[in-house]
Amino acid sequence: MSVPDSFEPHLRGKTLAPPGSDLVLAEWEADGSPDGSLVYQAPLHRHGDDEAWYVLEGTLAVRIGDEEVEVPAGGAAIVPGGLAHTFWNPRAEPARYLLVMGAKTNALINAIHAAADQSPEAMRLLFERHDAELLE
Repeated sequence: MSVPDSFEPHLRGKTLAPPGSDLVLAEWEADGSPDGSLVYQAPLHRHGDDEAWYVLEGTLAVRIGDEEVEVPAGGAAIVPGGLAHTFWNPRAEPARYLLVMGAKTNALINAIHAAADQSPEAMRLLFERHDAELLE
């Protein structure tokens, strides 16, 4: 692994996932919901990796097990591996955040985005192939 694989000068909208590393960092945005509808960024699920969010702008809501917390800009939330979780933007304005995740979780996210078949059954099987469980 070389230093350029471990460095990203402008992370916004990108993922930094160095080969051989178990740690992945992404800076993403979650669109707001002007009509107040609940739009999950990920379905309710669980996996073995810990996952953490640091909110840069706006607000994210994170479900950790049976609890829900709102994380404002400057705040953070961590979901320990094995707990059911999901997250969404509860406000009308977009939220920008850093997501810290394990390499297995990153591989799952990449597989979800690449999947031609997004049916519930296909997603359930995809989660299982990545040692994760789709709960809803």
